[in-house]
Amino acid sequence: MVLITRAAELALVGANGAGWVAPVGTPALASPLDQPAAPWAPLGAISDDGLTYGFDEDNQEFTPWGLTSPFRTQITKSVRTFGLTVWETSRVSVMSLQSRLDAADLVPDEDGITKYADTASPVPDRRAFWFLVIDGDAYKGFYVPEGEINDRSDVTYKQDEMSGYEWTITTYPDAAGNTVYHVDKLPVTPAYTGS
Repeated sequence: MVLITRAAELALVGANGAGWVAPVGTPALASPLDQPAAPWAPLGAISDDGLTYGFDEDNQEFTPWGLTSPFRTQITKSVRTFGLTVWETSRVSVMSLQSRLDAADLVPDEDGITKYADTASPVPDRRAFWFLVIDGDAYKGFYVPEGEINDRSDVTYKQDEMSGYEWTITTYPDAAGNTVYHVDKLPVTPAYTGS
């Protein structure tokens, strides 16, 4: 009889997590156990849909004459994205991202009034991002050296619904050609003994 190998501690549930934003050039955290400090700014509460780590890839297949299956494929597109809905829409770091403005432009005046405008000609607004997923003693950290919100959903203001900003963040390669760096603290995979 074949024994099936399973280890529940190696399975991950995104039970908790958070996100931070900082200017491009801000270095990654050395450990997912480190508390992000300035210039990292928290994104606050994220909806219970959590964080989505997306893959958008295309391949070109090459099938030689006389065969019906390709004998080679070439990756022609490979994009990584992160999707989330932030609920603290009055948080300065969140407003800054949503409106593509510097946080300093959102400082209230002496009466507590904040004034800003949505431009008809937005320009690129790349930032660094740090996302953390936590499940008990397991931590998965994602450092995005250059990311940008490229998709924003409609915002609903309604009595029985939490208003939020739903974003898709596209990652771009840094000087080393990398889009996402992983910094994890995970349980050790036990040695395979045939059972």
